[in-house]
Amino acid sequence: MPTHNAPRRNGRFIPPLLSVPFVLYNVVAFLFFAGVPQGWEQGLFLIPMVSGTPWAITAGDFLLVVGIIMLFFEVLKSTNSGRNSIVEHMLSMVLFVAFLVEFLLVGAAASSVFFLLMVMALIDVVAGFTVSITSAGRDVTMN
Repeated sequence: MPTHNAPRRNGRFIPPLLSVPFVLYNVVAFLFFAGVPQGWEQGLFLIPMVSGTPWAITAGDFLLVVGIIMLFFEVLKSTNSGRNSIVEHMLSMVLFVAFLVEFLLVGAAASSVFFLLMVMALIDVVAGFTVSITSAGRDVTMN
């Protein structure tokens, strides 16, 4: 009796998307903020609200929004069950370790912005492995 095999999507390799905010943070922190983490509190622009109070968007807020968008696409990527997914999960783990090491050892990374980006990288690793294990469990069939 034939078994039902779930279709595997063999998409192309996509490196961890959270590397974008990681690189952006480091470029901006060292080139524009001279390694001072308080630079992320600088205002970029104001948005007038209906209440009359302007909403100040900081550089850190903007980078966190970029990180959240990248995390969303990372979770979508983790639903793929192709051969590349294992390598992508391993690279996500390496990226999280890079976040952690930099957070602990580099003064410019001692900010809430960097910490929250690191938490996003951790969520990416945990969600990626969880989704992969769950989908792999569904791919196994018993005769």
